[in-house]
Amino acid sequence: MSTDINLDDILQKLGPFGRYNIVNYALLLFPIYLAGMYGSVFVFEAPDISYRCHISECENLNHTDWLEYAIPKEKGEISKCKRFQFRDNISRDVCNKNEFETTMAVECTEFVYSDEDSAVKDFDLGCDWRRTLIGSIHNAGLFIALPLTGFISDKYGRKIALSVATLMNGVFGVLRSFSTSYIMMLIFEFLETALGGGVNSTAFVFAMELVHPKGRVFGNLILNSVAVVGAGTLALLAWQLQNWRVLIRVIYAPALLGIAYLWVMNESPRWLISKGRKDEAMEILKKAAKMNKVNISDETLSPLNAVGKSEENEEATPTPALEKNEKGAYILVKALKSNIIRNRLIICSVLWVTCTFVYYGLAINSVSLAGNQYLNFALVAFVEIPSTFIGLLVLDKFGRKRVLIATYLLSGCLCIGLSFVPKDLKIVSLLIYLLGKCTITIAYFSVYIYVSEVFPTSVRQSLLAVCSSFGRFGSTLAPLTPLLPMRSVIFGCLAFVATLLVLLLPETKNMSLPNTIEEAERISQKTRRKSTENTVE
Repeated sequence: MSTDINLDDILQKLGPFGRYNIVNYALLLFPIYLAGMYGSVFVFEAPDISYRCHISECENLNHTDWLEYAIPKEKGEISKCKRFQFRDNISRDVCNKNEFETTMAVECTEFVYSDEDSAVKDFDLGCDWRRTLIGSIHNAGLFIALPLTGFISDKYGRKIALSVATLMNGVFGVLRSFSTSYIMMLIFEFLETALGGGVNSTAFVFAMELVHPKGRVFGNLILNSVAVVGAGTLALLAWQLQNWRVLIRVIYAPALLGIAYLWVMNESPRWLISKGRKDEAMEILKKAAKMNKVNISDETLSPLNAVGKSEENEEATPTPALEKNEKGAYILVKALKSNIIRNRLIICSVLWVTCTFVYYGLAINSVSLAGNQYLNFALVAFVEIPSTFIGLLVLDKFGRKRVLIATYLLSGCLCIGLSFVPKDLKIVSLLIYLLGKCTITIAYFSVYIYVSEVFPTSVRQSLLAVCSSFGRFGSTLAPLTPLLPMRSVIFGCLAFVATLLVLLLPETKNMSLPNTIEEAERISQKTRRKSTENTVE
């Protein structure tokens, strides 16, 4: 019996969500909740508030009747970025229509801002493309955060990685609220995500390793739902506070408590076993059994003792645990030398890019909801919760592979169908959009779980981080899609490509997490064997 299989047997005996699991999940949910706010905070840091050109020739007058002559109108409202040229040969005692060259509009060089609070006002970013760069810099930091946190997590432990990443969020987030310049704000925006953006992936892997296979989907549902609640909370706080600096301090200060996780949280037993630290793993498992009020016999724990004995015997045959004691860089290279692991990594990365590109693309290109912008943001966030519940219902019943195929295929059909709906059928368009968003959300939810199940423990988070990092290309390119013609068709075609790629992957429903490279490779063999048996029957 392998160590990994034995560990899943122990987790099953501990129960899906006993007191130990609940306590540890509660600890994981705190940084996940905060990360749900951090992922979209730049939306409320630099919203595009109301402003107009500064008309220096007329601003000293005690009325603004001249605005209609000084500034052109766009869609019935005065332009934010253009003004009419002032005629130099006209007296400036009174600003009237004759003093402006109404056939010649020029770009503004100065602006008059409304009383609304925004970094746009603080750093004079009116009609400046640099305003959108804040969100791009935020996403760029994740290219460093995900592989860096993955390396720390696989080499030094899930607990250390989670604690450090959460702390970095707090430190650089709070510092950003004191920015005195646009450049200072960008630097701290980048550092916050570069060093703290791996909280989600670390907490997710940690959570998946805490429970038996049948509890993984429900566990991920909890994590996703809490992240959505965090995003909704962000909107409501922004609405209440109406001050971007105060908002940042309020949401980032609690992350400073992340350092306490080094002392209050237990390490993942699965990770400890993968590093050959079976004594520490056994102590945690015994503690869990005591908290859950269940008995774990010595016979159940005996395979772990066997691992320890084989480690002490230098001439013994190498075991899975020994393989994972090899240096992190070596075991990662060894994993990538496997054709099965390498091909699986490429396919999973494409699936992740597809999810982020279509998911964020649909959100960006959707028709803006009328009404309060803060409530709209919260509602758009909360609509993801029903999708994750659907994912919970279908993943364990139909398997990961079938669900991925169905959701990618449906999403592709809905996206392409959206481009053929007449513009006057707004309700039909909205319904198709919501269904498309629902299906791609389920696919995104499923991919996260699937990727964690097809790679070995020793490099699981590192490879998950690679997939997630590639996914950032999708979320980075999505804001550019409004410039593309037939963009919904592009979304649909990419979803169809993902559907075909899923056919090349193995099913992982109810399978134990692979502990070694060989065990990960055997997943494909088991899947092919089951398919052959079903064909014969």
